[in-house]
Order: sequence, then C-alpha cells, then structure tokens
Amino acid sequence: MWESICLTLAATAGNNIGKVLQKKGTVILPPLSFKLKVIRAYAFNKTWIVGFLMDIIGALLMLKALSQAPVSVIQPVSGSGLAILSIFSHFYLKEIMNPIDWMGIAMAGIGTIGVGTGGEEQKASSISIFHLPWLAFSVAILFVLLNGWLRIYRRQRKVQEMMQSEVVEEIIYGLESGILFGMASVISKMGFVFLEQGFSKILVPICISISICCSATGFIYQTRGLKDGRAIVVSTCAAVASILTGVLAGMLALGEQLPSAPDARLSLLFGWLLIIIGVILLVSSTWLVRHLPRPLRHYVQSGVERNFGFKHSGSRSGTRVRDSSPSAVIQASTLHHLITSPAKAKA
Repeated sequence: MWESICLTLAATAGNNIGKVLQKKGTVILPPLSFKLKVIRAYAFNKTWIVGFLMDIIGALLMLKALSQAPVSVIQPVSGSGLAILSIFSHFYLKEIMNPIDWMGIAMAGIGTIGVGTGGEEQKASSISIFHLPWLAFSVAILFVLLNGWLRIYRRQRKVQEMMQSEVVEEIIYGLESGILFGMASVISKMGFVFLEQGFSKILVPICISISICCSATGFIYQTRGLKDGRAIVVSTCAAVASILTGVLAGMLALGEQLPSAPDARLSLLFGWLLIIIGVILLVSSTWLVRHLPRPLRHYVQSGVERNFGFKHSGSRSGTRVRDSSPSAVIQASTLHHLITSPAKAKA
C-alpha cells in the first residue's frame, strides 16, 4: 500500500509541477499550433520540455498506482498534490505562503499518512462488468439534476436582471468538474480490475480512453465556472467533489470496503477528513486571511511581510517575489489537471 501511495505522490507532483513548468515556459512562446516554426520553438524550450515530460511521467505513475491500490485510497492521496505544489512554488517560484497555507500542507501530509495506515487492510476489488452502465447512469442523473438546478436559477436571475455570476453557478460548475475528475480515476481503476478478473485486455485501453474523455469534459466545465465566477468557490467545490466521488464510486461501483479493524477504519476516515480540510485551506487561504479578526489578521500579515522582506533582500538573482499564494491546482483526475494563474486562483 505504501508503495502505491508513494507512486501517487510522485505522480501528482509530476502532474502539478509539470504543468507549472509548462505554463512558465509558454510565457515567451507563441500559441501552440501545428506550424513547424512553432513546434520547434516548443521543442527547444527546456522549461516547457521538462514540464511536459514530468506531466507524462506523472500520468504513467498514476496509472501504475491505480493498478495496485483501491481508488478510494489513491484519489484522496492525489489531493495532497496541491500541498506539494505549494512547497515547490514557495522554494522555486519564490511565492510567499501564509500560516494557513502551511497549516493546510501539514494537514494534507498527516492525512496522507492516515490513509496509508488505514488503507493497508482494505480488500481487493471485485466487480461486475454491468457496474459500468449503472455508474454512467447514476452520473448522468446527477448531472441532469445539477443542470436543471442551474437552468432554473439562471431563469430566475434573468427575471431579476442580475448580470453577475452568483455562488450557485460557481458551486454547480465546481461540483460537475470535480465529479468528472473523480470519475476519471474510478474508470481507469475499473479497467485494471476487469483485467485482474480475467476479462479481455481490450477493456483497459477502453476504460483509460473514457477516463481521458471525463477529464477533458471536467476541464471544460471548470473553465466555464472560472470564466465568470470566483476561483476560490469553483476550485474548492471541484477539489472536494473529486475526492468524495473517488471514494464513494470506488466503494459502490468497485466493491471497495472499509478496513475491518476499528483502528484502521478510524485512521482511514480521519485521513480522508484531514486531506479534504487541508485542500480547502490551501485553496482558500488568502480569502480566510482577509476574514480573520483584525488583531489576528494583522499578526498574520506582518509575519508574511517579514518573510517577504527577508526573501526579497536575500535574493541575489533579483527574482520578483509574488505576494500571493501558490497557484490553485485541481489535481483530482488521473491524466488532466487544471492550473490557474496565482492571482486568479486566490480571487
């Protein structure tokens, strides 16, 4: 189990950091196209190439982890990728983190240990091929309900002549994208379970292809939510929904069970809770700091400013230190992660 958890952490680190490096490399590159000149520019950009390779290796490691461990363990642990990205952004991108960020990192790390300890006693999955249509039907019904809610709300908003996006739309888009990201991992795992049970090997690439489609569709929904809505609401809902979807779908569709030992069960549940809280803190840390009581807010901000001044004076390269938290990353899918700019992610 611990080997699979280490693979998951390495995979999500590769995905998240890889996409940050790709984004950093594209700053001086033209928009990607099939023109030979553009392709050569990307191919000779070291930062972009390193990020691309890390992203691909991370995706392969995630598939390896899913082939060895229950998705109800792998999916929550992948949520700790935001903590890894935050540490990377702090030391490599010189982004300043506040105490709430560090608290979120600590909780995600402790939660990962709890999941690893409790997940060791989980039994192997055993499913039927007929579970896939039922799973698809359940997700479709859920999306019909969410989209129906969205249409009703938009109609009411139009009648009231409200032009700006409201929190209901942000929540719905976040939930829909998170569900799709979580389903991507579940469907990938389903392919490996079918292979273990003696089904045709062709089911593995089929399930992985469906997983990629789920990730791409989730990306579209999340982009819609981020276009007019607040990134903090969309990102938080997507992160929590992806973890819960992976856990619930893994148990209901893949036959995964909680550990039989009370201590292991408690450790696993407590680990899930800590990871979810840690992810929420990392996504919303700047917003939370702004809403702290004035004395406490002043203390936190003064500490950040001292850290800012120390890093600024100690930097010999003249690197511009950002006064923001690391980019928000939705790391809930097997093969696709969304990265927003630091300013937008903490809006």
